[in-house]
This record gives sequence, C-alpha cells and structure tokens, in this order.
Amino acid sequence: MLQVVTNKLGKIFKRLTVKSDSHAYDRSLLVLVFTLMGIGLVIVASASMPEGIAISADPFQFLKRHLIYIILCLFVLATVVSVPIDAWHKYTPLILLLSTLGLLAVLIVGTEVNGSLRWLRLGPLNLQPSEFAKLSVVLFIASYLIRRQKEVIDTIKGFIKPLAILALISMLLLLQPDLGSTVVIVVIMMGMLFIANARMISFVGIAVAMLSVIILLIVTSPYRMARVFGFLDPWADPFGRSYQLTQSLMAFGRGGWFGQGLGNSVQKLEYLPEAHTDFIMAILAEELGFIGVSIVIILEFVLVYKAFSIGKRALEKNLIFAGYVAIGIAIWFAFQTAVNIGAASGIAPTKGLTLPLISYGGSSLITIAIAVGLVLRIDFETRINSGQVRITKKTKKTKKLTSEAADDSTEKIKVENNE
Repeated sequence: MLQVVTNKLGKIFKRLTVKSDSHAYDRSLLVLVFTLMGIGLVIVASASMPEGIAISADPFQFLKRHLIYIILCLFVLATVVSVPIDAWHKYTPLILLLSTLGLLAVLIVGTEVNGSLRWLRLGPLNLQPSEFAKLSVVLFIASYLIRRQKEVIDTIKGFIKPLAILALISMLLLLQPDLGSTVVIVVIMMGMLFIANARMISFVGIAVAMLSVIILLIVTSPYRMARVFGFLDPWADPFGRSYQLTQSLMAFGRGGWFGQGLGNSVQKLEYLPEAHTDFIMAILAEELGFIGVSIVIILEFVLVYKAFSIGKRALEKNLIFAGYVAIGIAIWFAFQTAVNIGAASGIAPTKGLTLPLISYGGSSLITIAIAVGLVLRIDFETRINSGQVRITKKTKKTKKLTSEAADDSTEKIKVENNE
C-alpha cells in the first residue's frame, strides 16, 4: 500500500518538472508537511498506547488508524495537486452546499460522543463535517472577494453579505455544540476580509458584535462558563472543571528542558483524557521537553509563513482567488495552532481543536491535507504565471520524431559527403 502511494506521488510531482535549476512547486513545503506528519505519527503512537490497551487490549490500535489516515492523506494530497485552482473556484458553491448539508446531517443522524453530535459514521470511518466546513468557508470568502471586493472596500453592505452564510454555518455548529470550530470560522472570515482592505469601521463594528455574541454564548452555557473559570484559576478545582488543564500543566512541568524521554510520559497513563487528540502537545512537552515543543512550534510557524507568502505572491500576480485561498488557509492554520497550544499550556481556554498535522483525527488530517495540496497547487500556478519555470513533458511520440529527425540529418550528411 505504501509503495503504491509513493509511486502515485512520484508520478504527480514528476509532471511538475522544469528545464532549469528551479522547481515548479515548493519542495521545502512538502518536506515540512511530511516532517510534521512524521512527528505526529510518533507522538500519537506514544500518547495513545494506554488508551488502546484500555479499549481493545491493542496498544497500537490508534497508531494503525492514524497510519491509515496518513496514507489516505497522501492520496488526497496527490489528487488535489493535480486539480487546477479554477476548478475549485468553479465548484465552490457545490462544496459549500455539501459541507452545509453535512453539518445538517450530523444533527439528524450523527453519532454522539461525550455529549456532542459532531460525527457521521460511514462504515469504519467517523467523519467530522465541521472540519470540512472550515475549508469550504475559505473557498467561499475567496470567491466572494473576487466578485465583491470593491463593494467590501467601499460599503458596509458588501461586508455584511457573507455574514448570512456565516450565520447559517455557525448556527449548525452551535447546535452540535461546537463553539471552537465556530470561532475558527469567524476568525478565518474576519481575517480574509481584513486582508481584502475592508473598511476599518465596518471591521471593528462587526468584530465587536461577534465578540458580544461569543461572550453571550459562554455566559448562557454552564459548561462553557466552567471552562472559562477553570482557565482563569485552574488550581481552584483541580479534580473537577480544571482536571484536564491541571494534568496538562503537570505534563509541561515534568518535561523541563529536554523531557523525560520518548515513551516515558506519566500523564498519558489515563491521567490526561484525550491525550492523543486535543492535548497531544502536553504529552510531547512531557516526553521531549521545551526543546521538542519549540521545534514543533517553529515548524508550524514556517508552515503558516509559507502559506501566507505563497498567497501574497499569487495576489501580486493577479491570481486573486488563489491568493485569498492561500492566505485564508494560513489564517486557519495559525489560529488553530495558537488555540491548541494555548489551551494545553493554560494560555487560552480549553477548546476541542486539533494541532495541524500532529493530532490524531481522520477528518482533521484529511482537510489539512486538502489545504496543503491547494497551497502547493497555488504555488505551482503562480510560478508558471510569473514565467519562472517552463513545464516539460516527454512522450514516446516526441522521442520517435526526434530520432527520425536525427536519421534524416545523418542521411543528408552522407549524401553531401558522397557528392
């Protein structure tokens, strides 16, 4: 299976070759993504062993699933890189519709886990539509900005129009309930509109209104209030509302500079719930220490920086849709990374958001793989548009024509020599 994936990726990226020392896609970005996936695979294996034993007496249960998700992600990545960005632009309304129907389906036939309806069971797989909603919002806002950017800049009306779609998606997410994904989607939208030079007064007004709604949602929900109070004073109730946070802080404290060593975490031994998903950074901190955490943060920052830089170059080359998509993906990755690490370290309230390319979770890995594939494709098309590279594609027909031309020239030389 792995060999098939490797061959498929090789064929895809072999097409993106050039007649120069430069490349038609950012190979360092691809290496960075594979590095983060590799780190995630190792930490998920370490963090999930106790839970695997408790659930099915198989310490590698979650590792096997995570490996299958990664192989699937490689197929997805190779497929997305092959699809032109114009096709994504063309089918953005359909993608948005499907993601919205997915959120609606969760409320009707979804699987409840820990009191939340967030998953659709498809055979052996659990699909989380909220992850795909993030990507669909990025595509929708980028498409909207192509058609209405002048209106967004000049009037508050253009700023408010996409809020109708945002309100519908947010309502479906809050009914699950999933405030974390709702906040991510709001931040993505506001960030992209800010990059598009929306009027500051409109931006501030809507931002204040949305912040007020989020505060209202927290105040009117007992469990959300408990999370906020637990964040403000975690040691006031270390075995109640702040249990996850206090256990996570203990993991960070035990890690020190260089950690306890890979596999030597104590908190993963059923002390820290969801150690391989939302709080995987705590296990990484305990086992690899401050140095390990710093390396992962730097790699995530470089990933965000590359996505933002690719988007900026695309906008400079007048590839508007592609540019806004890459920037939206950068905002998404940056905010989700900050919230995940902040929640694990006690800097931000606890939210159920994964760490991109590190945490366990099939839907999250697949959507992030799609996003990375889009960024690679945008970089490829930007380089082609700017004339930095020239694609070459050798075929058997061209080789045959070349050999025939060479034979003709040889015959001509012989005739001239005889004469």
